[in-house]
This record gives sequence, structure tokens and C-alpha cells, in this order.
Amino acid sequence: MRSFAGKRYWLVGASEGLGLALARLMSEAGAELILSARSADALEAAVASLPGKATALPVDVGSSDSVAQAAATLGEVDGIVFLAGVYWPMRAQDWDAQAAEAMANVNFTGCIRAVGAVLPGMVARGRGHVVVTGSLSGFRGLPGAIGYAASKAGTMVLAESLYADLRQSGIAVQLANPGFIRTRLTAKNDFSMPFIMEPEAAARIMFRHMQSGRFKVSFPTAFSWLFRGSQVLPDWLYYRMFPPRGA
Repeated sequence: MRSFAGKRYWLVGASEGLGLALARLMSEAGAELILSARSADALEAAVASLPGKATALPVDVGSSDSVAQAAATLGEVDGIVFLAGVYWPMRAQDWDAQAAEAMANVNFTGCIRAVGAVLPGMVARGRGHVVVTGSLSGFRGLPGAIGYAASKAGTMVLAESLYADLRQSGIAVQLANPGFIRTRLTAKNDFSMPFIMEPEAAARIMFRHMQSGRFKVSFPTAFSWLFRGSQVLPDWLYYRMFPPRGA
């Protein structure tokens, strides 16, 4: 089982929700944390709520300059957990270019920026830990998920490619694909969200996964079967199961 005592981790997207709940578990386990998000005030409050050593490092992962500036002051880290994300429910009929681009830029390209800021140092040292947060929505296209599902699919394939390259290198790569978590993002949804989880419950599953040697976890388990299994369904059946949303 992986130990976090004395390890230094950068949590990107950790001022609230799943990120903050995970930070509390990691802090209790003895990790030194650097918490990042866009809001400096929210970060300071998050840091103050943790039992262990932690610092705030504001960053906008949607900006290459912001990530580069943060990386210049970050120092050496043992691991990174990417949790940042933005979300707006969107059908193709209601296309919002600004929102769609923001979801791609933060959720996917932001992950590339943040991981890229620390990965070369890990490769040089021959050790490290990279954790990427995907989503059950990233397994296959969904109605009403323009922008978000595609961005999460990108992060998931990124994690798979990192794992393919870095296994046996001393750098552990892990992927966590949660379903619905009760946050300000899912509060935007006006549809039923089966198996919705509280951030603390989701964080416990994710932290257990991070302690393990496994590559991927998708949860809640029963709900994830639908999405994992959808990849082998023929198109005619899959799209019948997920009809267009709204009129």
C-alpha cells in the first residue's frame, strides 16, 4: 500500500468539492500539500481547514502563463492530482462556443499543462505519482454533454497514454472516473442523477485507489458498469438507451 507520509503533493482544483475532501484525507495521512485553484480566498480557507502542512498556490489551468508562473514557484513534488474542471450542460442545439471551449481548455488542455509542469522533473528523478480525474461521462458520447464528455474523454486517454509510456519507469500513473458528485457543478443539472455521491464518499474511494497499485477505478461500481459496458454495444442499441434530451 502506498504511503503518503512525508510526501509532497500538488492538488490542482482543490478549493472545494471532491478536491478539498481528498485533500483532507491526504493531509490526515501525513502528506504535505500544495493546493491550487483560481480563487486565492477559497484556497486560503481550504488550507486553514487541513490538519497538516499545506500551502495555497493560485493558478488558472486555462492559462499557459499562469501554470508556468505557478510551476516556477512550486518546487519538487512527489505527486500531482488533477481535479480541476468546469461544466455547463449543453446540447448541440444550444451550442455555446465560449462554454464549450472553456470546458476543453480547463478540463483537458489544463490537465496537459499541469501534468507537463511537473512530469519532466519526475522523469529525470525516475520517480513520481500522477493522478488524473476522468469521468463516467468520458466513456462514450452522451446527449446534453457537448464539451464536457469530450473533454473528460481526452483526460482519460491522456492518462492511458501516460500509463502506457511510464509503467515500469518508477512513475505511477492512475486514473479515477467518478460518476455524479454533489457539487456546485452538478447543481446545474435539471435531470435525475442516479447514484449521486457526496464529495467525502467519493474522496474515500479515490484515496483508497491512490493507495493501491491499480491503474484505474470507475465508480460507483454498479453505475459504472453501464458506461464501461456501453463501449461494446452497437450504435443502434446504445443511442436507443440514451435518446436526445429535450426538444
